Amino acid sequence: MTKIIGITGGIASGKSTVVDEVRKHGYQVIDADQVVHELQAKGGKLYQALLDWLGDGILKSDGELDRQKLGQMIFASKEMLAKSSQIQNGIIRQELARRRDELAKSQEVFFMDIPLLIESDYVDWFDDIWLVFIDEKTQLERLVLRNHLTREEAQKRIASQMSTEAKKTFADKLLDNSGDIATLKKKVAELLAEL
Repeated sequence: MTKIIGITGGIASGKSTVVDEVRKHGYQVIDADQVVHELQAKGGKLYQALLDWLGDGILKSDGELDRQKLGQMIFASKEMLAKSSQIQNGIIRQELARRRDELAKSQEVFFMDIPLLIESDYVDWFDDIWLVFIDEKTQLERLVLRNHLTREEAQKRIASQMSTEAKKTFADKLLDNSGDIATLKKKVAELLAEL
């Protein structure tokens, strides 16, 4: 029986570090953000759906999606965010399910990194859910630095996600990333050893 573990966490919480560690230990990880990027690439299913919805104003001169512009438009209001989810979620879910089923044929244990795992109702896909979290102040600082956003833009993105406290009720394992990176890596190694 294949064991599937979901990794989630708020934006800029340190999920990528956890995923990198899991991969270093030899496990396969399906990265939802990577899948979305592929689907949003020129000619992909999401690319076309977004183009049909928002028009070619969301494209760069080379015809690829202008992700920064797209992000600003989508996070501008709750209505835009809801419409974006409505358009994209079905296509994303279908592709993630296809990749999950394919990997389940060859792997005893594998992981899926899904930022909105709980919000987008993927909970029942997993035998275990690992939640990576940090305090809000650190999260805000990291997001501003990492994504070159204003504090206001960063706060909007954090506010658009479910709170960490609410997510904790769904998690089987908690990875507190408030300390240094070595501490986080050690925690990941301990959890992997338990498998």
